[in-house]
Amino acid sequence: MTFSLVREKMNANESGLPSPSTAAGWDPFHQPLASVQPWHFRLLAAVMLVVTALSLAENLAVILVTSRFKQLRQPINYMIVNLSVADFLVSLSGGTISFLANLRGYFYMGHWACVLEGFAVTFFGIVALWSLALLAMERYFVVCRPPGSARLGGKHAVLGIAFVWGFSFIWTIPPTMGWSSYTVSRIGTTCEPNWYSRAYTDHTYIITFLTTCFIVPLLVILISYGKLMRKLRKVSDTQGHLGATRKPETQVTRMVVVMILAFLVCWMPYATLSILVTVCPSVQLDPWLAAIPSFFSKTATVYNPIIYVFMNKQFRRCLIQMFNCSSTEMAESQMDPTLDRVMLTQDKRGSEMSTMAAHATVSSRKVGDERRNCYSSAQLAASENKICPM
Repeated sequence: MTFSLVREKMNANESGLPSPSTAAGWDPFHQPLASVQPWHFRLLAAVMLVVTALSLAENLAVILVTSRFKQLRQPINYMIVNLSVADFLVSLSGGTISFLANLRGYFYMGHWACVLEGFAVTFFGIVALWSLALLAMERYFVVCRPPGSARLGGKHAVLGIAFVWGFSFIWTIPPTMGWSSYTVSRIGTTCEPNWYSRAYTDHTYIITFLTTCFIVPLLVILISYGKLMRKLRKVSDTQGHLGATRKPETQVTRMVVVMILAFLVCWMPYATLSILVTVCPSVQLDPWLAAIPSFFSKTATVYNPIIYVFMNKQFRRCLIQMFNCSSTEMAESQMDPTLDRVMLTQDKRGSEMSTMAAHATVSSRKVGDERRNCYSSAQLAASENKICPM
């Protein structure tokens, strides 16, 4: 189906816009929504400018530092970089267009730009969501995998990334081909899937889309982290509540809680609103309030690099070295080539686990403490807290 048919479908579905404005003949592609004050648009533009700038800078830093330091280019880090690429593209496409549209107060770029922006933001956003889900699965397998099982290698990481992009494309391309549509939001400065359509075929798409692209990845995250925390508690209890194991468990618990809360805080309001207007298309919502969950979900592109990468000491050291303009060769030569090695062993009954840590030292003291091995940012709490070997 061509874009002309998509445009006709968008016009036919403009009943999803606020009913008072629609009755007054509001055209979101030619004029602002009269019920929204101009300063509201300027405020949203300022917010999107800050969010977009931070997201682009943070995710670009992740991509650059990972490509510069060999120690960070590990298979388990591929999904971290994939997440940063997706977040970068969300901000580059959706954040930039949303900022420009809010400056004018309406989507002055037209129908085609609306379809393009709606598709790009939805596509890259789902890539990011599923990247978080696969990242949770990776951490579960790394920490909780049975002794002697196969490690996650480059092939598995590449297959996971291919699945994420292919799966996301499958579920975001249908609205451009006639199954539902991408249309302007209620405030008229962003584009999204047409949650407000009352057509049966559009309802089937929205329900399927929410199930496969939000509910399923959320369940994957909760189940993976739940099993991970149960395994860590078992390890700690086996060790007799020793401080050496309680401290890593506390740190990992804190990290996991932050990850889950950030995911829910960013995406749950938008998903809840989408479900609400899908189930009750006739519900009357203030356009300004209805726009907040959509804009708030875009802030996830700022939180993700902080939570998954910048809270890792090894990555921070590599980042500092990069911005200190030190050469890669010099930085690598001054890094500690040793790593903390940890083994999780089972007793004869196979029901308990113990943690064994072996530490290595180096002779250089002045530079060794400041510039250690930048091994794997994706290990996060796992490698830094000495939970399990990678």
